[in-house]
Amino acid sequence: MKNREAQVRGFAARAGGWSARHRWAAVGIWVLFVVLAMGLGSAAGRVDVKDSDQLSGETHTAAKIVEDAGIVEPAGETVLIQAKGGGLKATDAEFRAAVASVVEAVEATGKVTDVKSPYDTRTISRDGRSALVQFDMRGESETAGERVEPVLKAVAGVQKDHETLRIEEIGGASMRKTFDDAFGDDFQKAEYSAVPVALGILLIAFGALVAALLPVALAITAIVATMGLMGVVSHLQPMSDTANSVMLLVGLAVGVDYCLFYLRREREERAAGRDAQTALRVAAATSGRAIVVSGVTVCVAMAGMLFTGLAEFEAMGLASLMVVAVAMVGSVTVLPALLSLLGERVEKGRIPFLHKAMRRRAGRGDGGSRFWTAVLRGVLARPLVSVLVAAGALLAIAAPAVGMKTQNLTLNQEFGDSLPIVQTYNRVNDAFPGGSEPAEVVVKAKDINAPEVKDALAAFRDRAISSGASRGPVQITLHDAQNVAYVYVPLVGGSDLDKAGASLEKLRDEVRPATLGKVDGVQAPITGQVAGSHDFNDQLAGAVIPVFAFVVVFASVLMLLSFRSLTIAITSIVLNLLSVGAAYGILVAVFQHGWGASLVGAEGVGAIITWLPLFLFVILFGLSMDYHVFVVSRIREARLRGRTTKDAIRHGVVTTAGVVTSAAVIMVAVFAIFGTLSMQSMKQMGVGLAAAVLIDATVIRGVLLPAVMALLGERNWYLPRWMHRLPDLTHDESAEAVVHGTHGAHGTHGTHGTRDDEDEDEGEPVTV
Repeated sequence: MKNREAQVRGFAARAGGWSARHRWAAVGIWVLFVVLAMGLGSAAGRVDVKDSDQLSGETHTAAKIVEDAGIVEPAGETVLIQAKGGGLKATDAEFRAAVASVVEAVEATGKVTDVKSPYDTRTISRDGRSALVQFDMRGESETAGERVEPVLKAVAGVQKDHETLRIEEIGGASMRKTFDDAFGDDFQKAEYSAVPVALGILLIAFGALVAALLPVALAITAIVATMGLMGVVSHLQPMSDTANSVMLLVGLAVGVDYCLFYLRREREERAAGRDAQTALRVAAATSGRAIVVSGVTVCVAMAGMLFTGLAEFEAMGLASLMVVAVAMVGSVTVLPALLSLLGERVEKGRIPFLHKAMRRRAGRGDGGSRFWTAVLRGVLARPLVSVLVAAGALLAIAAPAVGMKTQNLTLNQEFGDSLPIVQTYNRVNDAFPGGSEPAEVVVKAKDINAPEVKDALAAFRDRAISSGASRGPVQITLHDAQNVAYVYVPLVGGSDLDKAGASLEKLRDEVRPATLGKVDGVQAPITGQVAGSHDFNDQLAGAVIPVFAFVVVFASVLMLLSFRSLTIAITSIVLNLLSVGAAYGILVAVFQHGWGASLVGAEGVGAIITWLPLFLFVILFGLSMDYHVFVVSRIREARLRGRTTKDAIRHGVVTTAGVVTSAAVIMVAVFAIFGTLSMQSMKQMGVGLAAAVLIDATVIRGVLLPAVMALLGERNWYLPRWMHRLPDLTHDESAEAVVHGTHGAHGTHGTHGTRDDEDEDEGEPVTV
């Protein structure tokens, strides 16, 4: 009896059983954990990723030189003064008067320093119709956006006095303020609206307020606890705001999903006539196990980001991994305790028509979905045709991904024409190609004022223009005390990153070696937006294979150990890769080629943000395993009860269809919220995630998975004999075993079918 119960009851079942028996202790421990995590995180404070740690290569070297020298770069601002008509030139008296008014107005605010006239810096366009007044904001650059308002008003005041001229401000501080004003509240509302959206869908799924609140409450507490843990962990691995946002998204998605899986199984067992305690034990042994397998697999996928070598990705990966682990533990510990405490009160707050619909669904013979029952009938009748059609459709959708172009999006790509400052950005780039985002050469020497260094700086400036990499003006700023110089080089190509990238290569490969490179002891890394995008792409490209290999190999091993089937492990990976590939294809089609771009407000982007493909691969691979593990676990459970493979497939898919659909709708809705934002990078992330989850929950789980398994038949459970020595993680799973094992009924192994009848010479078709 003890041996039999030990075989049945794995970690999830034991955790659920203990929590149900020690309800208040389990709830108290969870609350204490959340409070302690918050308190420790608040006391420790959060350490964020430094600019110098963001990248490797020259961008990292340049940031490190600046950081070590203690140079604090102020936020630079520029005022464009441009003739509206064709007649006025920078040499005319009216134009000069406007320049003088701008200089006087910005200085009078007391918020700026180092104001430079275009007549001193020679920042006048070739056609003589445009000029730039440049200055720096006082104080720290990170907070300059909060102090730039008086300066913007002063410039606007000058514009009113000079109707024949266009007078507009752009720069780090003004862009930060514009973005915060236009999108800060929008982005925050999107994050906050995710919770009520999830709650609304759960209300439809459960038909009762308390049942719907449980998954959301546990997801939120998991997120809050992880926020605290991030503060503690950040002293070892720095975090970031981006990591925080990703953690919130992932935490809400998996937290709600895990609780949904558990709660729906418990209610299903009660609807089937089980008493409350038995229903909880069955849910713990079946859905609880699926949650643990899925959670560990998702954690492995998230850990893949730690192999990129990019500090921002490492922060996102670690934050996501932690919230998944916390949500997983909460789902198999405190949730059973809460369900045990609530009992029938979990049905409180019933919404009559929704609750009746839910009861009708639960009361049907198989507890399944009519729609998916009909779909499965056709799929299982013609599995080969289903595989060919579904796989062919997904491969066709994925095809555009072959020509994917990635880059850091420029301002006009990121925001289109939705902001006035974007038009200013474009006008500056037209008049001064590359002037709005110049390359920055950070020159470090033993003596920056040494004659040979000064000569090399002058030669670099001249050669940058003569080589065709820049049309000038090339500006040099000396920091004598630190023996550092900044050389600002507007790149030919401007906002066209492909052309600007070619200009950058000329600077790095031709101009620098022939000038600064000839002086001993001089470092001259080149940074800036174009260089940052170039270096980021290079580093990310080098990380793709290690991350891909790590995630695929470890996910395969986990699936192999959890299901004791080589076939299940291989098909799981292939199906998830198909889902990711289809998401890539949709992204490229919409955002790069512009097919249907108007439907999501993505016209004219022409590229995918650099970080998204690898990020999507890791996130989607992890989230896809949620559904896969849950569905395959149910199929295997039915097979162990003695059903034929085809009948087990039908039962597993149909009975999980409701919960998978509910979970998928929540994820799609939450991700789609981010697809409505004006920032193209956020829009791309939202559309990519929503499309992939939708495909995964419908085409993959509803058509391809059952069709492939039907074709394979008993080969689904194949395990080579030489793999029999591998650790066996196939515990729980069987509802009947839990019930019989608990009550001491005889004949327990009769519920699993027979193994001897189905053994094959080279493998093990069914493992108990």
